[in-house]
Amino acid sequence: MPLNLTHSELKDFLDSKVEQYNNPKFIESDPILIPHQFSKKEDIEIAGFLTATIAWGNRKSIITNAKRMMHLLDNSPYEFVINHQDRDLKALLPFVHRTFNGLDFIQFIESLKHIYNHHNGLEAVFSKYAERDSLQKSISKFKSHFFEVEHLPRTQKHVSDPLNNSAAKRINMFLRWMVRKDINGVDFGIWKSLSPSQLSCPLDVHSGNVARKLGLLKRKQNDSKALLELDNSLRKLDKNDPVKYDFALFSLGVFERF
Repeated sequence: MPLNLTHSELKDFLDSKVEQYNNPKFIESDPILIPHQFSKKEDIEIAGFLTATIAWGNRKSIITNAKRMMHLLDNSPYEFVINHQDRDLKALLPFVHRTFNGLDFIQFIESLKHIYNHHNGLEAVFSKYAERDSLQKSISKFKSHFFEVEHLPRTQKHVSDPLNNSAAKRINMFLRWMVRKDINGVDFGIWKSLSPSQLSCPLDVHSGNVARKLGLLKRKQNDSKALLELDNSLRKLDKNDPVKYDFALFSLGVFERF
């Protein structure tokens, strides 16, 4: 059953949890640790995108395998994406994280090269199709551009499409990392053409369950309709930076077993 809090009580509670968890200590045990190893914009966004792509399952294994990804890319992801030769891609074949394997990894490198060479990079694609209060159409358009090159059909499942009713948790998390300007140094805020007010909260089993207990979400499935409902609730708490509450919802679920 939802907790019976007033709007101001709920906001105060969640704001206190954001303050508690939105700090550099959060980075140590979170996949965002991987892009924090880089300083060049393109390296940060490619490392972030690849890490977010495999961000499901055990967080420790996500971080371990994302580090392995970076090692296979010579710890220069942008340089590798743009200048790799066919022989360089063979080293990626043994990679596996759950259902994401070496063939998928190779496809992602080829597709990323296409995005940078023909669409002016990741930020440009997401910005081009952004709506005033949503990036869900941008995610769908990004997926179609990402797979314009010859590709394995199996790899398409690793990029979600909100227009097919997906909550697109991993890409929404990646967008939070890139767009949200974080004075505490967790999120990067390196994509200046987009605003934090356009972001959607990464919705997964943890944040969804907490949101339901707090009365922020009624829909039972974690899909695109639930995401819209949660977005509307969070924007009532902070219309300029709604996804800061991801720190509260996720951490209450994972760290506090709320």
